[in-house]
Amino acid sequence: MASESRPAAHRSVEVLASKLRRRQVVGSRAAALETLLVLRQVISKARFSNFDQLVAIIRDAGRRLVEAQPKEHSVGNTVRRVLHHIREEFHAATRGNQVVKPAASFSISKFVLQGQPRKHAAVQKSESKGTLKENDPDDPDSFAKGLKPVLMEAIQDVLDELETVYDNISKNAKDHIHSDEIILTLGMSKTIEQFLKTAAHIRNYSVIVAETAPSYHGREMAKSLSSAGISTFLVPDSSIFALIGSLMAATAARAHSTPVVVCAGQFKLTPLWNLYHEYGAHDFGNPSDVLGFENGDLVDKVEVVNPYYDYVQPELIMAYITNDGDHPPSSIYRLLKENYDDEDNEL
Repeated sequence: MASESRPAAHRSVEVLASKLRRRQVVGSRAAALETLLVLRQVISKARFSNFDQLVAIIRDAGRRLVEAQPKEHSVGNTVRRVLHHIREEFHAATRGNQVVKPAASFSISKFVLQGQPRKHAAVQKSESKGTLKENDPDDPDSFAKGLKPVLMEAIQDVLDELETVYDNISKNAKDHIHSDEIILTLGMSKTIEQFLKTAAHIRNYSVIVAETAPSYHGREMAKSLSSAGISTFLVPDSSIFALIGSLMAATAARAHSTPVVVCAGQFKLTPLWNLYHEYGAHDFGNPSDVLGFENGDLVDKVEVVNPYYDYVQPELIMAYITNDGDHPPSSIYRLLKENYDDEDNEL
């Protein structure tokens, strides 16, 4: 049944895959949101008569998107999060375990109980199968019809999580930033921007922002923080040791016994190891942004590297501040176990 809907469903997948390949969708949160919207379209059009077919459809769409831009981990993470969400609800229902949720939410367990009196006793397995009937020869679409409202709700839950990620990360900013401190940051990050602005409501502190060549996104960050009344200093990259980058900033911080804190939504935490070991960078940009052909013979005499992201070793990080609280580096693996299933590591 799944193959019948593939051409229509995958049109939206291929459109996003093309945007990812061309870097028309930039940023982890933007990529995650686009992925969720595409998955919602795929599921709404999909035809399936059992749960395994549904998982195969979602994984196929996820695989195509990941292959389009394998360095943007939030794409694969979002697919894994949706799979975990729907698999958790489905297994709870078929095991006969009633999942306790707020009255406003909708779950497969509630779907199983529709038309039955409210009760706290466990739902019998036979009752679950009677409602979620797979491979029905009389109506092969009945399973999909009954499940799709639940799947849409599951995707909406992940969307809501992404919509509130900045607020949830920033709510404890006052516990990490104190008055008269000097904070160093680099580049432009919406997460860091809101984190610093939230702390500024009750703390007086200063921020040093590195320009972050060749993008010079640090200038945008400095302007935004300054306009919010935060004492801000924009400095050239050479002011942070000899080079700029997250790794150099973290290394400089350790040399001066200064704690390093990472602010990131949980959707950015990936169970995969994907690293170019040679340079310690996750992805690379156009070298001409650093050294263009107008420099003549010099271009042929040097190797230019323009990394998008650094790999920063966990021993350089004091804490990760996520939308689900603060965590030391040693506990990140537990967050991955809670949000993803091992069987979805490779889509």
